[in-house]
Amino acid sequence: MDDEAPVIYGLEFQSRALTAQKAELETVSFLVGTQSLKFDNQVHHLTYDEENHTVTKNVFLHTAGEVWHISASHKNPNLFATCFNKISPQGKCEMDSALWEIPTTLEDHVVSDDSSSYSPLTLLTTLDSSHHGSEVKSVIWHPCEGNQLVSLVDNKLLLWDINANGTEAKIVATGSADMKGKPQINAASWNPHQNCNIVAAAVDTSVRGWDLRTMQQSWVIESAHGQLVRELDFNPNRQYFLVTCGDDCHTKFWDIRSPGAPVLVQSHHSHWVWSVRFNHFHDQLVLSSSSDSRVVLSRVVSISSEPFGHLVEEEESLNGHEDNIKERNLEDGIIATYEEHEDSVYAAEWSSVDPWLFASLSYDGRLVLNKVPRAEKYRILL
Repeated sequence: MDDEAPVIYGLEFQSRALTAQKAELETVSFLVGTQSLKFDNQVHHLTYDEENHTVTKNVFLHTAGEVWHISASHKNPNLFATCFNKISPQGKCEMDSALWEIPTTLEDHVVSDDSSSYSPLTLLTTLDSSHHGSEVKSVIWHPCEGNQLVSLVDNKLLLWDINANGTEAKIVATGSADMKGKPQINAASWNPHQNCNIVAAAVDTSVRGWDLRTMQQSWVIESAHGQLVRELDFNPNRQYFLVTCGDDCHTKFWDIRSPGAPVLVQSHHSHWVWSVRFNHFHDQLVLSSSSDSRVVLSRVVSISSEPFGHLVEEEESLNGHEDNIKERNLEDGIIATYEEHEDSVYAAEWSSVDPWLFASLSYDGRLVLNKVPRAEKYRILL
């Protein structure tokens, strides 16, 4: 049985910011932000039509500047945040962040290739963090509630409360990485477990966990990677497990209760690894993307919450079906490598609706939709 061909969507400008529309529960959709120095930047709202295996677009203007990071609310499908650079009145290039809303009258929005017909996004509020620093890296949303988010500014974590419609935001707590040289926080992930009280952040080559109730560090993984840590993600089904990736070309899996050494290391890329994501439903599936222009789908069954064979083995061994046991007891490793990109792949995201579909985005503005191979899907389900 052949797998479906990938769906490829091309953006007009360069891009590195991608997020799944997490609060959308019925339709597979993604948001992509562009980077252009000469023209108004855009946010593409892309919807996947499974029946026709096509992508439908709605394009909106993001006139504030180049989009360096984009993240969607877990509660409101039309609400999202961007981090962008802008030119100040003094002529300096500065980073800022804001909350936006997709215009709710999508049926009135004109879809064409004429950029002059694109509607602007609705700016709800700017996340003014100028008193805390100048380099805004990203914004992450509370995984369960819609009224809190964290922004990364220089070497600080800023915890924000926002009102119901996102038009007001205020800083309610701050935490900082007080280290020699004051290295910046590169990325962060909100732990969906432990009442969502922990945020982990990549600080230079280390990973540090902050307790949001006290804004104090609760644990640390020193020298998690030999070079800069680029991204991290919590296992959605095992509360103490975390994955990281970095410039040393490795993807590492950690049990934060024993931070001295990783529980698993994968070296599937030949250049910096920019993105790593656990599958939201089946955590034995892990997605990574790199500057080597490749996207790798790997299997980490040995540390997953659903190890193959555990329930099957006892039942089938009673019946003498040892061959079936061996087939299902698969090893960790690469499931598939995707090479549709020709530039650095800065982001890869799982769909929040379809557990078998994911998107990847390279700097040349190419977005690719792929699916988990059918053979692997059936091994998990059967």
